Amino acid sequence: MTALIYVIGPSGAGKDSIMTYAKERLEAENRTVFAHRYITRAADAGGENHIALDLNEFERRAGLGLFCMDWESHGLRYGVGIEAETWIGMGLNVVVNGSRDYLPQAAERFPNLVPVLISVAHDVLRERLRARGRENNDEIEKRIQRNRQMSFSHPNIVTIRNDGPLADAGETFLSLISGSALAVQ
Repeated sequence: MTALIYVIGPSGAGKDSIMTYAKERLEAENRTVFAHRYITRAADAGGENHIALDLNEFERRAGLGLFCMDWESHGLRYGVGIEAETWIGMGLNVVVNGSRDYLPQAAERFPNLVPVLISVAHDVLRERLRARGRENNDEIEKRIQRNRQMSFSHPNIVTIRNDGPLADAGETFLSLISGSALAVQ
């Protein structure tokens, strides 16, 4: 069965690091691909490898139906291209860095969605956000508070803790996308 593997979690939880870890270790014959996101954020802003679009171009593409999913978060627009649906139609699993708020809409559009929640202790998250240097202390505390208030509901949700070494969470995620865990979905 093919699936959309929808990775979610708070900013700073290590989603991009875990996905990069797994992508670099996938065997050549693995039928999993990673979708990039289109974001109204500068290409050199750090973080994930994404396609940077200005707001006008993002809205134009959204209006043309070129995104299978799009949302707004923290003043930015995010989109996943319709190529993700094409890849699933070709029998590939597709990994995407998703949005916690958008999970219900994503699950409606992709019935075989497997949400993967990357969770992290609040004190570890706080330190990672501080080290990243993008937010001031007030903004970090707002993110921590938002994370405390988030709740998720989906029958196939998989939770991966990322409080320790990257390899621990990375290997768990790699196992999931390598098929053994997806076969039981």
